[in-house]
Amino acid sequence: MREVVQRGLYYDELETGVVYRHRPGRTLTEADDVVFSTLTMNHQALHLDAAWAATQPFGQRLVNSMMTLSTLVGLSVGQVTQGTIVANLGFREVEFPKPLFHGDTLYAETEVVEKRLSASRPGQGVVTLEHRGRNQDGVLVARAVRTALFWTRAAHEAASDGDASPDRGAAPGATGHPPPAEPGVAGQAEPDVPTKPGFGTEGEHPYHEPVLERGDEESAW
Repeated sequence: MREVVQRGLYYDELETGVVYRHRPGRTLTEADDVVFSTLTMNHQALHLDAAWAATQPFGQRLVNSMMTLSTLVGLSVGQVTQGTIVANLGFREVEFPKPLFHGDTLYAETEVVEKRLSASRPGQGVVTLEHRGRNQDGVLVARAVRTALFWTRAAHEAASDGDASPDRGAAPGATGHPPPAEPGVAGQAEPDVPTKPGFGTEGEHPYHEPVLERGDEESAW
């Protein structure tokens, strides 16, 4: 029996200039907004106090923009990044041109702005994505540009098959186990120091790459 597992797109499959439209959309309710705001300790009255918000310029409560951003990215996962991403590297631009109100529906689309193979991580590539969110009337309400590290298909399949050697493009700890420590190696971690795979020493990026200053991505990845 042939089986098909739902996934996103590998580096090889992403095309610069292509816009991926994600469906379904997500209707954001009052309950969503209240739960998200209180869960994240955001007690902004514009999200929680209907009486006070009615006296403000928009005349009603606004959807928490952090929930808008989270939903915008989340709507793209199934079509673009599910199971094919190594790490989210960061956001360059985030803006909210228009507000969302309770009961509005957010629809998302993602454009591949640029892509290139990583210089330091064989089998992986850096992709710049622009996410755009519109409400049910087609009005642009959110936009975010971010950079993510993707697997190539061959490298990911090799890693999944158990060949996680660096020259096959596997991420640190891709086998699920940290590499065995060699006795007597200088600088070896003490027994009580966590050695969880995927976490570097102080001052390092969690994925063992240096912390990047804006504009330095080319030299590091």
